Amino acid sequence: MTIAGTTLGEAYTACETITRTEARNFYWGIRLLPPAKRSALCAVYALARRIDDIGDGDLPTSDKAIALTEVRTSLRSAADGSDPVVLAVHDAARRFPIPMGAFDELVDGVEADVTMDARPDTSSPYYATFDDMVGYCRCVAGAVGRLCLGIFGSTPHPDASLYADQLGIALQQTNILRDIREDLTNGRVYLPREDLDRFGAELVLDEHGVLVDKTGGLAELITFSAQRARGWYADGLRLVPLLDRRSAACATAMAGIYRRLQDDIAADPPSVYSRRRSLSGAQKLGVAARSLAGRA
Repeated sequence: MTIAGTTLGEAYTACETITRTEARNFYWGIRLLPPAKRSALCAVYALARRIDDIGDGDLPTSDKAIALTEVRTSLRSAADGSDPVVLAVHDAARRFPIPMGAFDELVDGVEADVTMDARPDTSSPYYATFDDMVGYCRCVAGAVGRLCLGIFGSTPHPDASLYADQLGIALQQTNILRDIREDLTNGRVYLPREDLDRFGAELVLDEHGVLVDKTGGLAELITFSAQRARGWYADGLRLVPLLDRRSAACATAMAGIYRRLQDDIAADPPSVYSRRRSLSGAQKLGVAARSLAGRA
């Protein structure tokens, strides 16, 4: 099928290239899906990545707002083939019950990032409470979990969408712990004020861009936050028995990689003070292989 010079095959290929290149953790799980679901999820990821890149890019705030509005408009208009990512997403939504409104929630979350960037004091926490932070996580990650569920499919269960939401929120909590230093460098603080106050933790960078933890409170906060996030993983992983084998393997691989990363961070909190932690390719492959075998 060809629309305005772009075939659906080309559109999906473009999305898979984006996903394979940019989704350093997620692609290990996505590649375990059968072809139709893999292509659809790559399309969803490619659009989610575009939205995220707008928020994290170098555009002026006003231009970011315009770009995010354009994304919203593209989701409500018939795809004309000029944008392969939008074309693939619209086609995937015809093939699978993808909750397209979740993309709007994702845009809402990125708009919150843009608002955070525009504050005069970028060194202070943006979220007062953990519940406030969870609300943000629900937009930028829970929404992605629900988009994935639309492609995975599940046996009927009243809480399937809730579990997908919780799993996404768990992954985002791991992201926040991994990226404390990088976010602070960019003027963003996601850790809630109530948690920082509870542990007497301050977020300060030295002249080399390394986090300073004079009292040890930040390390204690990271350990506590990782333990709390484990509860969210446990709740979200209740989704897995509701999925078919390949979809379950995808979900457990993505969650397993992030949970393993979080455990590594919790075991050595100061390791995130100077660098961005990640798993090796061999470690990710091991998680994916165990997931496919149903042993994750």
